[in-house]
Amino acid sequence: MPVFKVLYRNANRIQEKGGSKDEVLHAVKPGTLPTGADGGELIREAMHRKDVSSAEQTLASLVRSSPDEALNQLLHSVQEHTEVHRIVLPYRAWDLLGLIGMEQTHTLLRQSVRYCVQAESWQQTASDSGPRAILANMLEQHKLLDRPPGTRTAEDQWVDELSQTLFKSAPQQAANAAAAALGDGFQPDAIGEAISLAANQLVLRDAGRPPQAESPGKPVGSVHGDSIGVHACDSANAWRNLARASNARNTFACLILGAYQVALDRGGDFLNWSPLPVKWHLEGIKSNEPNALLREADEAIRQNLQAHAAAIVSRYGELGHAPRPVFDLMLRYAVSEDGALHAEKYYRTVTEEFAATRPAFRWRQLTALARVTASEYGRPAPGVAEAREMLKV
Repeated sequence: MPVFKVLYRNANRIQEKGGSKDEVLHAVKPGTLPTGADGGELIREAMHRKDVSSAEQTLASLVRSSPDEALNQLLHSVQEHTEVHRIVLPYRAWDLLGLIGMEQTHTLLRQSVRYCVQAESWQQTASDSGPRAILANMLEQHKLLDRPPGTRTAEDQWVDELSQTLFKSAPQQAANAAAAALGDGFQPDAIGEAISLAANQLVLRDAGRPPQAESPGKPVGSVHGDSIGVHACDSANAWRNLARASNARNTFACLILGAYQVALDRGGDFLNWSPLPVKWHLEGIKSNEPNALLREADEAIRQNLQAHAAAIVSRYGELGHAPRPVFDLMLRYAVSEDGALHAEKYYRTVTEEFAATRPAFRWRQLTALARVTASEYGRPAPGVAEAREMLKV
C-alpha cells in the first residue's frame, strides 16, 4: 500500500507539470573545478547568481570525486537558511541512497541545488541573513573550527534540561547553548536528542489551528500537515541526521542551526500551553492490558480525539508494553490518511527519533504521533481506494 500511495502522488504531480514533454532534469556533464577551488563556495556563488547549470555541474564534479564530500560541500549552501524543506530535502535524499545506490547521488542531491537556487527568488527579509551570521559567530566564538566532535557522555537530566533551554530560549540564545555544549565536548548525538525533544514539545503543546488558519483538510484545532510542530520535528530530525552523516565542521553547524531553528519555530504562546497528556485524560484510562489500550487508542483516533489518543499511548508506554504494536497501529493510518501530505513523512520522523532517543524520553515521540494521527484521521489519501481495489484489501 505505501508504494501505491507514493506512485500515485508522484505520477499525479508529474502530470500536473505537463508530463514528459516538460521534463527539466536532463543529464549534467561534470564541470572542471579550478585548481585549489572550494567546491562548496562555487556552488554557493552559483546559487546566489541563480545559475542552476553551473551549480549542478560543480556538484556533479564533486560527486565524481566523492559522494560524501559532495554532501559536505552542498551543506554550506543549505545552511544559509533554516526553512523546513530546504533542510529535510537533502537528508531524505541522502538517506534514500542507501536503498537505491550511491551511484544516484547527483540525481538526488541536485534537487537540493535547484531548491536553494529557487529560494533565491523568494522575497527576502532582514532575518533571512541571521542563520549564516550566527553560525559563523558561534563556530568562531566556541572554537569549533578544526577540531573533532567531543565524546563526553550526557546524563538523562542534562539532555532534558538542555531541551528545555532550547525550547524556552530566543533563537540566538538556543544556538549559543548548543554551541557551548559542543565546545564543552558533549557527544553530538546528545545535543541532537535535546533538539528533537524540544521540537516534540511543539506537537505536544500545540493549541491547534485557529479559525483564521483553517483550510481544506486542515480544520480548526488540527495539528497535522504543515503545522508548527510537525515541521519543527521534521527539521530537527533532518539536522540531527545530517550531523551524523557529515564531517566535523558540518556536524557542529547542523546542530547549532537545529537549535536555532527549533527556537525560531516556536512562536505563538507555546510557553504557556500545557503539554499532552493532560491529567484528566490520564485519569479516565482504566485498563492496563496492552490489547485493550490499543483498541481504545484506535477508537480515539477514529473519533479525532487528539488528547485522549495521546494519553492512551503515553500510559501504554508508561506501563512498559512493547512499542511495535503501537507503531503498527499508527502505520495503518499513515498509509491510509492524507495527512495534508505529511502523514507518512512524520511517521518516519517519529520512527527514527524513537529509536535514537533514550528510554526515559522516547515515548514522548509516539505520544505526539498518536495526537497527529488522531488529527489527520478522516481524510483518505488520494489513490488509496484504487490501491485497495487492485490488491483486494
